[in-house]
Amino acid sequence: MPEIHVISSAVIAAPPPTVYGLIADYRQGHPRILPPKYFQNLQVEEGGVGAGTRISFEMRLGRLWRRLHAHVTEPEPGRQLCEIYPDTGMVTTFTVDPEDAGHSSRVTIATRYTKPGVSGWLERWLIPGFLRPVFAAELRELDVQARARSSDGA
Repeated sequence: MPEIHVISSAVIAAPPPTVYGLIADYRQGHPRILPPKYFQNLQVEEGGVGAGTRISFEMRLGRLWRRLHAHVTEPEPGRQLCEIYPDTGMVTTFTVDPEDAGHSSRVTIATRYTKPGVSGWLERWLIPGFLRPVFAAELRELDVQARARSSDGA
């Protein structure tokens, strides 16, 4: 069965607690890092911060918008957060590691799933080219929001 794995990483100019706080906060922080070109209508269905949160949102796939549902886990609280999509088997992981003695953060976004058959092989070829720009835009938004939050002293 083909495995689809897409990964993107960037250095964010803010300390790890600030960056992780934005990612884990699905009520205030996370919506601000989602590029509207690709995401809309994020709704928190349960929880709101970190593990135990349940969300749904619309993601643009080509010309179509698709509603996705996920639940959030924190395999390593403060460092790693996962969005698990039970309908698709996808897992998107956000990992935040210190850089520059903790003054900056390296954030890695990775999506992994398997899909059987011909459609799996096709997605293995197409999905990385689609998701890399999505991840790059999300990392840029995260950098903007984290810088603003750091300068506010939050």
